Amino acid sequence: MSKKFVAAGVMAASLMAAGAASAAPTEITMWHAMANTLGDWVADVTKDFNAKTPQCHLTSTYKGSYDQTMTSGIAAHRAGRSPNILQVFEVGTATMMFSKGAIVPVGELLDKAGYEFNPKDYIPAVYGYYSTADGRMLSYPFNSSTTVLYLNLTKFKNAGLPTEPDKLPRTWPEIEKAAKALKAAGETCPMTTSWMGWTQLESFSTWHNVEYATLNNGFGGTGARLMVNSPLHQRHLENLARMAKEGTFVYKGRGNLADATFYSGECAINMGSSGSLGNIRRNAKFEYMTMPMPYYEGVPDAPQNTAIGGASLWAMAGKSDEQNRCVAEFFHYLSDPQVQANNHMRTGYLPVTQKAFEIAKASGYYEKNPGADVAVKQMLKTTDKSRGIRLGYLPNIRTIVDEEFEKIWSGKATAKEALDAVVRRGNEQLVRFERVTK
Repeated sequence: MSKKFVAAGVMAASLMAAGAASAAPTEITMWHAMANTLGDWVADVTKDFNAKTPQCHLTSTYKGSYDQTMTSGIAAHRAGRSPNILQVFEVGTATMMFSKGAIVPVGELLDKAGYEFNPKDYIPAVYGYYSTADGRMLSYPFNSSTTVLYLNLTKFKNAGLPTEPDKLPRTWPEIEKAAKALKAAGETCPMTTSWMGWTQLESFSTWHNVEYATLNNGFGGTGARLMVNSPLHQRHLENLARMAKEGTFVYKGRGNLADATFYSGECAINMGSSGSLGNIRRNAKFEYMTMPMPYYEGVPDAPQNTAIGGASLWAMAGKSDEQNRCVAEFFHYLSDPQVQANNHMRTGYLPVTQKAFEIAKASGYYEKNPGADVAVKQMLKTTDKSRGIRLGYLPNIRTIVDEEFEKIWSGKATAKEALDAVVRRGNEQLVRFERVTK
């Protein structure tokens, strides 16, 4: 072969390499609902992915609350202008599953891109919630959370309550006893809770291994119906109603409005998302502890596991192969155990994989942050009754729960009346969803 020919070949190869290097990366978009501290986290994740994956460029856009983001995404899909990736809170999972033609299952996307997907790598409660019965992962669990108990230890000390980890309240009677002591010490908000339907009905049910709804809480099909007016649910709501009258439980509003009243130092006890740990770290000026959710002794199999919360990422349909490849690259990046561990330690959201949990443990994170592993430990085992709540129109049902429970706190309804109304009105939503999906 002549030197001239070789030189020409080398030059051609160099030009091709230069052209490839200068080619514009494939653009993909993600709509999300993370604001403030969590918004900063999403921005940093996006920046890190773009730096590590030059052939792809992700643009993340905040679209408002979970409800607003999901509504915007569905509307955009119908108009043919959806993002590549849509963050949807866990209660929207069934709706997305049955949105025919709107999504591409994540497992399918990863397989096509050549990435091996092993369900055994994932924490059971997380993987199980976002997968079909035959094991196909539908969406990527980006910011999975669960319900935990937060205690203001400074207020506990001031009220003469013990603050040693093994002496902190673990049952509902112990919580009520602590709340009474806090009130006696002058606290105006001894206990509150955020996300009322999620913490006090959904997680309450899975934590006690009792049905929230038939057909394994909706995992068995769209014919599921609510079961939240059982004797145990009624007992719990009657106790909360009594505490509300006594001033030991203070209702602070819908959604996560109660969270700010904890890290501001107003309320001494709060039940909410493990994902609020980042905001607590940034804002709390007091000593605090994360504890498992309280339970009622004597209930068979309690405590079991709490319900999954947070949100997952859905790959929207109708995109080019190049864009889908970059979406798969992003999910592959998120699957890296070190990335998972970093996200978990920064935010309080669950590590999706077992390896990420082990990395966090080996780093000494849990020793430096007592209680930070509570959320993970609460999710390591599941049953058919505790796998989670996957019902159609669940956001609507949560609104019904808020409406009916607010009648309890205002004295306009008994616990039984409110729960019966939740079942009646909620089942109307489930019947409508079953009809629509058929």
